[in-house]
Amino acid sequence: MKKVLAMLPLVLLSVTGQALAAGAEPTVKDAIQAVDALWVIVAFALVFLMQAGFALLEAGATRMKNAGHIAGKNVLSFGITTLVFWAIGFAITFGSGNSFMGSSGWFLNVADEQVNEVFASLAWTDTPLAAKFLFQVVFAGVSLAIFWGGIAERSKLIVYFVFGAIFIALIYPIVGHWIWGGGWLAAHGKQDFAGSTVVHLTGATAALVGAMLLGPRIGKYNKDGSVNVIPGHNMVYSVLGVIILWFGWFGFNAGSTMAANGTFFPYVALTTNLAAAAGAVAALLTVWAVLGKPDISYMLNGVLAALVAITASCAFVKPWAAVVIGAVAGILMVFSYLFFDRVVKVDDPVGAFSVHGVAGIWGTLSTGFFAAPDLVEKLGVGKPGLFYGGGFHQLGVQAMGVASVFAFVFIASFIVLYLLKVTVGIRISREEEIIGLDVSEHGTSGYPEQLPNGGTYTKAEAL
Repeated sequence: MKKVLAMLPLVLLSVTGQALAAGAEPTVKDAIQAVDALWVIVAFALVFLMQAGFALLEAGATRMKNAGHIAGKNVLSFGITTLVFWAIGFAITFGSGNSFMGSSGWFLNVADEQVNEVFASLAWTDTPLAAKFLFQVVFAGVSLAIFWGGIAERSKLIVYFVFGAIFIALIYPIVGHWIWGGGWLAAHGKQDFAGSTVVHLTGATAALVGAMLLGPRIGKYNKDGSVNVIPGHNMVYSVLGVIILWFGWFGFNAGSTMAANGTFFPYVALTTNLAAAAGAVAALLTVWAVLGKPDISYMLNGVLAALVAITASCAFVKPWAAVVIGAVAGILMVFSYLFFDRVVKVDDPVGAFSVHGVAGIWGTLSTGFFAAPDLVEKLGVGKPGLFYGGGFHQLGVQAMGVASVFAFVFIASFIVLYLLKVTVGIRISREEEIIGLDVSEHGTSGYPEQLPNGGTYTKAEAL
């Protein structure tokens, strides 16, 4: 933050120099635009750092033999996201079109004077188009990263390329357009400030489909239906990953104000932090009561579930409600994870659907209960919640949004992944899974000193 503050005079000098070069005196508006643009880029950097958090969290929560693959796929995933979202996804999400999808602004090839016309849904912020794109592309990257967590340790690399490209080109952008791009849910007043539905429920629903079609990892379930715990190889990695994600979430939520002017973005950061703290404590106490041990992994997922839940409501609710929303999310996550793992028997190695899906649903619905009238008026989206005398209207809109997004993403993801399954296949062989993805897919181990020959093999040698 000190570096950011040190940069501020340079930004202001740059704006002044540009204004003078253009033969005009710099104005207060010029200075505000410069500061807002700087804040959006800082927020972009914070959310981008979340990729490192996902890499550590997921690698730590899975086995050593897959660590390099799982961490490295975050780099590949964001590379695919950036290129596809630049070419197609941003236009479908925010471009002018119809209530279903955008259809203009491909490759960001828009003249400066037409930006607010082509991307009318983002005209409320005066930041440059490049800043808007950078901030939104990291959101898309987070949604895709959620999907990979649910299919960890048994998916072919080709799935990353094909499904990843389709997800970022069509599935995620269509949902984004419905809610953020002026689509039909936006017209109904759907409240989703930073993406409990758009980012988290979308990625989690795709992860659920992927986990179902792939089937469980070898050794996860016994013939009699009993469940075997497959522990991750490094809890410290997972803890560090969650801390980085928590830190990055301040860019995720507070950055969604897209403005540093005024006092609103610190307020959003406050509600975000309160919810995360409540989620950590509530999840740990809940799992302690249910399983008899205060399992650290559940506490970590409790933090993330609370952050997911408050993402929709962070700008709409009071601090006390943020604590309630976070605590409920942590509790729901524990029971949801146990339900899917032990009853439904869907092998989701990092609990992607429980953390991002179930908590995303709760967070989306929560504004229907807790949206405060003064904050709703300030934001100009939807109506107050049930507990403030707003009736069931907003809760109904939120529920409609959850149901429609879940159904669309589930069906679209199922079609794409099923077609991949019956053509090129989506799951590695039994032998490759036993050896581990590091060696079988990439020819080298994430921990080479632990294996003969420095952990480097050809695929034939590995098998």
